[in-house]
Amino acid sequence: MTANSPAPRVGIVMGSRSDWETMQHAAQKLDALGVAYEVKVVSAHRTPDVLFSYAEEALGRGLRAIIAGAGGAAHLPGMIAAKTAVPVLGVPVQSKALNGMDSLLSIVQMPAGIPVATFAIGNAGAANAALFAAAMLGPEDAAIAASLDAFRARQTQDVMDKDDPRV
Repeated sequence: MTANSPAPRVGIVMGSRSDWETMQHAAQKLDALGVAYEVKVVSAHRTPDVLFSYAEEALGRGLRAIIAGAGGAAHLPGMIAAKTAVPVLGVPVQSKALNGMDSLLSIVQMPAGIPVATFAIGNAGAANAALFAAAMLGPEDAAIAASLDAFRARQTQDVMDKDDPRV
């Protein structure tokens, strides 16, 4: 599956083009697992009407998870969550001013009733959000479940094959 496939199951959105440096790690994981997805820049501050339309139409278009990455004030994940029933996975993008702590706190500290599953700051968070989205889809999609199982088995085997730190 590739980005912007005809029937995406996962949306990857980010507040600005510069966030792609982080969010590409989500796309790479979804590619490796065979999960159809779309990618779009949606700014909570510069294009709020686009954000509202994207969020409101997500479920009807077949999205089952939205991975939303943002830095700084990082309002994007929370605003999307406020406008859709599709689960939102928030990725704090590392900022220059506060190394991503501002992004993390903005995303993780949502009011009751507007949940955003929040992941680690930066590349690891983007990759883990993709793995989480695949795990959400797995029970309804045997191919995705098998890809995720194979990924985990390879990861385990890699550690077992390199268990001596002196080598």
